[in-house]
Parts: sequence; structure tokens; C-alpha cells
Amino acid sequence: MLLAGVKEDKGWLFSEWRMTYGVGWDKICKAAVALYDTYTDTEILIDNTAQLIRTKQDILKLDESGTLMIRGLSTVIKVPLMITFVNQTNIVKAVVAMATEEFSQADYQKFNLSMCQLMDSIELAMYR
Repeated sequence: MLLAGVKEDKGWLFSEWRMTYGVGWDKICKAAVALYDTYTDTEILIDNTAQLIRTKQDILKLDESGTLMIRGLSTVIKVPLMITFVNQTNIVKAVVAMATEEFSQADYQKFNLSMCQLMDSIELAMYR
């Protein structure tokens, strides 16, 4: 994925990423399934409404909608992370808590180095 930009707002880093291709609901759900175990206190929201998820496979049964967000404490980057997929586009939004030195400022190059591998892995998970 390509980082389109990052900005700071009230203790959070808001970023927008561009995938290689636009994707549909099935690929978005596959990405969320792959991410599910990399969070603690995981929540799934569809169009900003929390969903009851008992197992990660329940994600694959969600009705198609405009956005899917997965959020919680990331065990990969060790801070709260919200990732929002926008259906039928190549847009992914990531919001990271400014809770560590690594995520202390909205520096494009530093943020890209911190997040790029994770975001690329998410895109690849869509095609497994």
C-alpha cells in the first residue's frame, strides 16, 4: 500500500493509504479475518455500528456495506489502532494512538516506515 498522507489530531495519527487495486466486500472481510487475532479487545464496526462477533469466521458472514472498521489494541505495533476499509475502492484509513515514541508525531517518512509492512500484509491477506 502507498501512504497518501498522515496528520495529527488530538493524540491520534490519521492516515490514508491506497491499495494497488480497488476491492470488494469479500476481500475486505478476508483482511479483517486475518487481522482479528492481531488485536486485543477487538471490535468490528460496519458503517460505524458495532457488530457481535463470536469468532473471526463470523466476519465472513457480515452483510455488505460501505465501510468495515476493525479496532482495538494492536499486538503488532503495541498501540490502539483503527483500520477502516472503504468498500469498492482502494482506500484504507488507519488511525494510530500517539502513545509511544514511534508514533509521537505526524512525520510522513517515519510513519511510513513504522506502518508500511503491516499495511502491505493486510493487502496481501485479501488475496489468500
